[in-house]
Amino acid sequence: MRSRRPRRNRRHPSPSPRRERRRSRRRETPRNDLGLGRPGGYGHHPHHRRRLPRGLHSVSETTHILGLILAGGLARRFGGDEVQAVDKARLVLAGRPLLAHVRERLASQVSTLTLSANGDPDRYRDTGLPVLADSVPGYPGPLAGVLVGLEYAGTQGGHTHVLSVPADCPFLPLDLAARLAGAAAPDGVACATSGGRRHPVVALWPVSLADRLRQALVGEDLRKVGAFLARQPLALVDFPVQPVDPFFNVNTPADLDAAAAFLSKGLAPPIQA
Repeated sequence: MRSRRPRRNRRHPSPSPRRERRRSRRRETPRNDLGLGRPGGYGHHPHHRRRLPRGLHSVSETTHILGLILAGGLARRFGGDEVQAVDKARLVLAGRPLLAHVRERLASQVSTLTLSANGDPDRYRDTGLPVLADSVPGYPGPLAGVLVGLEYAGTQGGHTHVLSVPADCPFLPLDLAARLAGAAAPDGVACATSGGRRHPVVALWPVSLADRLRQALVGEDLRKVGAFLARQPLALVDFPVQPVDPFFNVNTPADLDAAAAFLSKGLAPPIQA
């Protein structure tokens, strides 16, 4: 006579070995800084769309970004030259310097703000910002400003990236840092685009890039930002141009008038209180 198998308790069945292993792994999985179980995404489900940024492992890590406002140009179209540069950052837009507009839009996105500017740093004393002069002589361009920013960030501790922006862009996006951080590869650069154009100086740079940039700038006399970016892992992040291009920059007196018109018409995205 065949022996009968014991009946399973359907209300409280004993877990299968496979199910028990899954539970064990779930208990042992460390949680990341957002309280999530899986480093690659939100929660455990493989089809969850929302992902953590590749370069910085959470948006909260934008606190490790140093903001660098580039104001070291000569402003030739405003009459500046090697003898007497013009401070575009001091040009008045809607009753305030351009620098004030840029600073206001960038400050909440980074942990620290610095200013890249040549000449007498005392002229920016009223801003309270650290003023970084080019360490490479001869006005070699914005790459020199980025270099001194990277090297300065490396001495401060805690900063992993530098976000560079020009001092003549008064309408910067308020999600610039977060979106660039979300696109950047761990050792790569993320660069902003809009209207089919790249904006090479609006970029997120890893501090680890400082030595390579110094070699290119000093050892190879490389001057073009785009040429240096072409050598790096590069992510492009596009921003909408309506109602106004967020990277509209003031290069001429006519541009300054146009920027004032944008503000008077309420076209510039406001800063939320």
